[in-house]
Amino acid sequence: MKLVGIAGSVADKSYNRILLKYMATHFSDLADIEMLDIKDVPLFNESDDQTESDAIQYLKRKIESADGVVIATPEHNHTTTASLKSVIEWLSYKIHPLDGKPVMIVGASYYDQGSSRAQLNLRQILEAPGVNAVVLPGNEFLLGEVKDAFDENDNLKDSGTVNFLQSTLQKFVKFVKVINTLNHPEDTGAESEDLNATGKIATTVEGVDMAAPDWVEQAAEKTHAAAGNDYVKLDRGLLTVDQLNAFLNSMPLELTYADSNNQFIYYNKMAPAEKMLAARTPDQAGNPLAMVHPKNARVVKHVKEVIHALRTGQVPEVSMPVPGNTADKYIVHNYRAMHDEQGHYMGVNEYVQDIMPTIKWYLAKTGQKLEGNPDATTSASVNADAPAADTTSSASVDEAASEPAEAPATDADSSASIND
Repeated sequence: MKLVGIAGSVADKSYNRILLKYMATHFSDLADIEMLDIKDVPLFNESDDQTESDAIQYLKRKIESADGVVIATPEHNHTTTASLKSVIEWLSYKIHPLDGKPVMIVGASYYDQGSSRAQLNLRQILEAPGVNAVVLPGNEFLLGEVKDAFDENDNLKDSGTVNFLQSTLQKFVKFVKVINTLNHPEDTGAESEDLNATGKIATTVEGVDMAAPDWVEQAAEKTHAAAGNDYVKLDRGLLTVDQLNAFLNSMPLELTYADSNNQFIYYNKMAPAEKMLAARTPDQAGNPLAMVHPKNARVVKHVKEVIHALRTGQVPEVSMPVPGNTADKYIVHNYRAMHDEQGHYMGVNEYVQDIMPTIKWYLAKTGQKLEGNPDATTSASVNADAPAADTTSSASVDEAASEPAEAPATDADSSASIND
């Protein structure tokens, strides 16, 4: 079993680092524990995003590739250290290597508390939704009076302490096996979604590069598409192309059509990209969905889950509020499956809307008021008895929307995006 050990200290001499090294050396028959250093990790600062720095990416890779994590925390002012908290902030900001990862907490302190309060504090941090580690329950290993606990060779002196530490690690090894078995993802088929749109459907325009910025013009020429004053017979109506564009572009919604081949083929260009709720640019029309989302494994995973849930009929619609909504603006992305008359899946209709103007209009007309909810993601929350903004969807992927702090601002990077 492969574990990584993190000592929550940047001091040159750390008894918690010594404790981890002792575990790595003396219990190598139970687990291969690799020590990770946090000295080079900068102080967390949202305004200076260093998620891609070598130090943070190194920790991310090591944690993701390990079966579990052992963290040894000192205790400063009744809590864990600022340096360890800062590391965890980075590891729960835009990357989430601790999500679902089994973690064992140990700790050493100068006095008889054995870092008990710091361990409780660290457990709370690790179990926060943005971190979502799975911490070994019970089995606290508290090493007090640490200055006298080790001999000159950094070996624990007391055999009872050694035996207890060994038994605790044994339990953690079993815990890791159980948790990782539960974490083994059930194959939902979502991975089969081809966001590169390498397939072909009846309406795919062949011979035109999907990545071409003028895909619309090339595809229109190749298909001799109707334009301008040409009439288009619709399900119940007859409009010219100009009328159809005017009609769609005046919608109080931002609309996107991604076909069943996962190709982004249309959006209603109702405003310049910088004025849209979800920025879209003309050159993106025709792109496969893989090109219009951040190249982030977490985002890609959720996009596939949403599309697959809609394609397979698990849900008819998925709704996700955008992270960072305020009392004056509440933007929601909605994804609805489209079908032909025979019920065949035709792709995704994404519509994006700021619902707050409608809510305010309704409140003004009815005389009702919003009731604050300190647990809501926005101070403009509705009454606790009223449905939440995303309850129109039963999709399990909605869980992602409840993590505003960690969700990447996909709409800032991509059009036709699906919030992570």
